[in-house]
Amino acid sequence: MNATVNIFTEIPEALHESLKTYLETHPDWDQNRVLTAALSLFLLQNGDSDRRAARVYLETLFHHS
Repeated sequence: MNATVNIFTEIPEALHESLKTYLETHPDWDQNRVLTAALSLFLLQNGDSDRRAARVYLETLFHHS
C-alpha cells in the first residue's frame, strides 16, 4: 500500500465550486482523487518525467476504490 501525506491548502472559491459541481456528477471520484490526479499530471507535464508521478497518475485514473 502507498503511504499518503495530508496537505492543507487554500484554493480560489470559483475552483472549489467547480470541483463540487464535478464531484456531484461523478460519484466515483472524490476530492482526494481529483487533487492527486491533477497534481501528478502537473508534475508529469512540468517536472523531470519522474516515473513515480506517472505511476501515481495512472493508478489514480484507473485503480480507484
